[in-house]
Amino acid sequence: MTNEDDTKNIYSDVHENVRKRKNSSNRNGNSIENQNSKKIHHYNHNHEEQKEEKEDEDNMLSLTLAICPAKPIQEITEQESSPLPSQPLDSLPETTPSLQVSLSESMPRPQHQVQPPPNHGTYVSSLINDNQILPARQLRVRRNPTQAPGEGKSDTVPALFPWATTQRAVIQSFNCLVAKNITTISGDVHCKKCEERYKLEYDLQDKFLEVWSFIAENKSSMHDRAPKVWMYPVLPTCEFCGQENSARPVLPPKKKQMNWLFLLLGQLLGCCTLEQLRYFCKHTKNHRTGAKDRILYLTYLGLCKQLDPSGPFDR
Repeated sequence: MTNEDDTKNIYSDVHENVRKRKNSSNRNGNSIENQNSKKIHHYNHNHEEQKEEKEDEDNMLSLTLAICPAKPIQEITEQESSPLPSQPLDSLPETTPSLQVSLSESMPRPQHQVQPPPNHGTYVSSLINDNQILPARQLRVRRNPTQAPGEGKSDTVPALFPWATTQRAVIQSFNCLVAKNITTISGDVHCKKCEERYKLEYDLQDKFLEVWSFIAENKSSMHDRAPKVWMYPVLPTCEFCGQENSARPVLPPKKKQMNWLFLLLGQLLGCCTLEQLRYFCKHTKNHRTGAKDRILYLTYLGLCKQLDPSGPFDR
């Protein structure tokens, strides 16, 4: 009995295993069929989309051809396509060298040529070759700052003072004045307070020595400019009212009547106007352009050099 029971159990187990394998195989087969059907469906869907895109492209191509028709191709005639003569090359006559030269000379030249820009060198040469005279540049004549007197004025003037000369803005030398026994220099002054006008005198030797010493000591520090004591001079004290810094020198209306030596000895050249100082520099061949302190400095040195040519009055 035991063997029969065991055998039955074995058969039942085998049968159960077979049934389970069948069920599993059926399940796998169904899953594989489902996957295959999905792949087939996806492939069909993609194929249909490609078909639709191709049909759309064909429709667009036909539409563009209908809207923009192609241009007709122009037929080229035989005469236009072949510039060569209809006769064969062997039948053409041979041209001699002289004939070739005449043909080259008779060939028409192009009428329109490229013109170079005006600043090009060939443009200027073409103007010269065509006998076209270029306008000459008018040179401006520069005026010499040390020119002679203007039209209608002479180089000489009457000597209004014993120490003056007949030349404009030129005085006699110190030795010449001492030889003539001219030792006192006078000039007119006008008091600003009491309005008295009188003649003021300076000693030639004492006053000139004072100016000579001042220039010798301070020339290196002036730098070609007049110091403040020359630009704003201290005026003499009035002999009538006793007012200090009030006796101003009287300047004539005409520059040729200036009493240059009197103004130098009193160190009153700073009272002159810029035009009067330029007048002196003009006729003594000095630079007369610039500020007043420069022109005044040149006037002092010019007058001192006229008095003493060997003194320390060179620039």
